[in-house]
Amino acid sequence: METALLVLKAISQPTRLRILLLLADAELCSCELVEMLGVTQPAISQHMNVLRDAGLVSERKSGTWVYYKLQRPSLEQTLQWLSQAMLEPRDKGNLPTVEWSKLDQLLADRQQNCDAEDPQPCCKTNKKGCS
Repeated sequence: METALLVLKAISQPTRLRILLLLADAELCSCELVEMLGVTQPAISQHMNVLRDAGLVSERKSGTWVYYKLQRPSLEQTLQWLSQAMLEPRDKGNLPTVEWSKLDQLLADRQQNCDAEDPQPCCKTNKKGCS
């Protein structure tokens, strides 16, 4: 789950997602990314650090140039994990057992004590919008 969180965080930022889309088509030098995206070299470096730490890109140095390439297997593994986690959330220990136990207890309490017509009294937190 930690790897998936790193990947999701990395792709949640619009510029990083744009970078990945460009790298899905071609290996690119950082200076080319600067030019195409209209951002500074330090900004590209920061974005590439996040993407590299998430395992989404690799780099190749050629003299003073740094070329970046999409690491498709890492992206595919995360998307596959996310898909399975959403379709079968209790499989493969996606969450600690104690969290599933709490959810089971909450659902049992709701079924036993809640009026389907007015679920508001069932929300123990009594926060606005709890229904």
